[in-house]
Amino acid sequence: MLAAVGGQLRSGAQTIKKIVLPAAADKAKPLPTGLEGTVPGISPLRTPTDKFYRVDTNLTVPKVDVDTWTLEIDGMVEKPFTMTFAELSEMPLIERDITMTCVSNEVGGGYIGAARWLGVRLTDVLDRAGITGSPDQVLSTAVDGFTISTPLAVVRDGRDAMIAIGMNGAQLTDTHGFPARLITPGLYGFVGATKWLTKLTLTTYAAEQSYWTKRQWATDAPIKTSARIDTPEPLSTIKAGMTAIGGVAWAQHRGVGKVEVKIDDGDWQETKLGPDVNIDYWRQWYLPWDAKPGLHRIAVRAVDRQGRAQITERATPFPSGSSGIQEVVVTVA
Repeated sequence: MLAAVGGQLRSGAQTIKKIVLPAAADKAKPLPTGLEGTVPGISPLRTPTDKFYRVDTNLTVPKVDVDTWTLEIDGMVEKPFTMTFAELSEMPLIERDITMTCVSNEVGGGYIGAARWLGVRLTDVLDRAGITGSPDQVLSTAVDGFTISTPLAVVRDGRDAMIAIGMNGAQLTDTHGFPARLITPGLYGFVGATKWLTKLTLTTYAAEQSYWTKRQWATDAPIKTSARIDTPEPLSTIKAGMTAIGGVAWAQHRGVGKVEVKIDDGDWQETKLGPDVNIDYWRQWYLPWDAKPGLHRIAVRAVDRQGRAQITERATPFPSGSSGIQEVVVTVA
C-alpha cells in the first residue's frame, strides 16, 4: 500500500511530494562490490541518482501532483482503463538493475547511467487491457504531450520493460520522471524511456508517429555495444610506472563478453572485467599498465557475449546511435 509521508522532497526544479514506495515482490539480487574502490577514476558500478544523466526536450521540469496523476491505457485494446498512482503501486512490483543510454551519446560520452529501478512490468498493464487487432507500437505520452514510440514486439519479448516508480531505493526525482516513467532495457531512451508518463496507446506506426519518429529518427533502436575509457582522462598527464587503464562497457540485453585495450601500435590486450550484474547492466573493466614516459594513444573496444565486436566505423548519433572506437591521448611524465 502506498504511504504518504509528511514533508517534501526537493530535486531539480520542483518540490514534489515525498512518498514511501511498496517493496518489490520480485527483488533484485544485492549489487556486487564494484571496482571503484580499487581502480581510482573508474565509474561507480551504480550511478548515484544526482549524477545520473538527464536529456529531454523540457526547458522546465513538469510539476506533477501524484494525488491527482493518472495513467490511461487506450487504443487497440479490449478494455481501456485509467488507473491512479495508488492503484499502479499496488500491482506486483519488480526491482531490476538496468543501464540506460541516450541516443545522443557520442563515442566515449557521458549520457549513460546504471541504476536500480522499481516498477510494474509493462506487459502486466497491457495484459490487463487486452490487446486487440494488430498493433505494432506502444505510443507513450508524457504529461506535457510529448510522445515516444516503443516497438510492441520488444515489449513482449521477455525483457523487463517496466513502468518505473522508484530509482536507487527511493521514489523518482522530478528530473527523472516523477511519478512514473518507462524503462525498456536494451533500447535507447528516445524509443523506450518516457518520463512523466500519463498515457499508453496501443497503435501502429502507420497510424501514429511520435515526436522523434516525425523527425526521421529510427523506430527500432537497440543500444549499440560500446566501451568508454574513464581513466586516464583524455589529454591528461600521469606519472610513469604502474597504473591502471579503466572504464565501463555496455551491450544491453546481450551482455559484455570481453573488453580489449590497444596502446599505441601494440596488439589488442584483453582486460580484467568487473562484476557481472546482468546482461542489461554495464561492466567495469581495467588493464594494469606499466606506463613509460612519452605521449601515448589508448583505444578500447568491447565484444558482446555473442562474439560480436562493437562497430568500428564512425557514425553520428542520428538516426540510431553513434558508433566507433574511442581513443584518448595521454602524456606520461
